[in-house]
Amino acid sequence: MEMRGMMGGFYKISEWIMRLSVTNVLWIVCSLPFIFLLSPVLFAENSDQMVSSFILAGVVAPFTLFPATAAMFAVARKWVMGEVDAPLLRTFFRNYKDSYKQSMIGGILYVVLFTILIVDFRVYLVKLQSFQLVSYLFIALLALLGVSLFNFFSMVVHYHMKTLQLIKNALLITIGRPLRSLSTVVMCGFVIYISFSSPKLMFLVPFFTGSVVAMIAFWNFYAIYTKLQLQAEKAAEARAEEERLRLEEEAALLPHAEDGQTSIK
Repeated sequence: MEMRGMMGGFYKISEWIMRLSVTNVLWIVCSLPFIFLLSPVLFAENSDQMVSSFILAGVVAPFTLFPATAAMFAVARKWVMGEVDAPLLRTFFRNYKDSYKQSMIGGILYVVLFTILIVDFRVYLVKLQSFQLVSYLFIALLALLGVSLFNFFSMVVHYHMKTLQLIKNALLITIGRPLRSLSTVVMCGFVIYISFSSPKLMFLVPFFTGSVVAMIAFWNFYAIYTKLQLQAEKAAEARAEEERLRLEEEAALLPHAEDGQTSIK
């Protein structure tokens, strides 16, 4: 029996706390190698140590972080689409297995792209100081690529496409829907900022931050997807109406053509 009133509200809140925390913990557990290799960044004494940690973490990211994040987005997809009672463990690990290869390949490509842009940024910033203004272009490209990651993970769990098509479409959606992209950045950035803003709020990171970000990102993506679907349906209806009118016009001309042939005979 469904609870109502204040007790019903508390029950629903506790359910969402459980869903978000379990999904977030699963994501962290499956990403532990990446987290372990990235953690020395917090204690690095110089830039060389930081770079080494980032390189090692980047190498394992496609094999751990990316599949785990795709699985987390698959759970968030269920919630956004109304399947809030979907079994968490089964949904997470089934999608972890099903999307592992595609998210791994996509992760490798994204890591390569990030590496190229970061290297170019440092070259123009440090080595080619007369072209320092160009370095800001690479900052913009890095931001664009980072935002497209949200759409990439959303598309991995929502579409059946080849990996290169997913990355291309993720970039196109990010560029073509700038307001939605900005909304994703602002809302997800706010969640991440709150999570790291105070030691008292750091408990949000292992239990809520990732799953909340995934839910926000997929919600924005699904809004784009729904709008594109409506536009496609309207375009299809318009084409069908044009075809119907054309057929009616052709049908209306047929009797006249027959009359003309009879009179000639």
